[in-house]
Amino acid sequence: MNRINRLQGQINGALKMMEEGKDCKDVVTQLSAAKSALNRTMNVIVSDNLVQCVKETMNDPDENTDDLVKEAVEL
Repeated sequence: MNRINRLQGQINGALKMMEEGKDCKDVVTQLSAAKSALNRTMNVIVSDNLVQCVKETMNDPDENTDDLVKEAVEL
């Protein structure tokens, strides 16, 4: 949630820069930083999900691990 709040701040900052007529290069730099942060946030969520799935699979040997890994990779 902290990461998403920071992302929201970056996007709001880009909007404010546009409203103030800041240089296009600066706005694009801000948006690029937000895009990178969003990608990192998605990676953290997917990896946390994969860890949780593996832990659950270890507790239930009948669970199909291959399907869980495939789902995580598709994310």
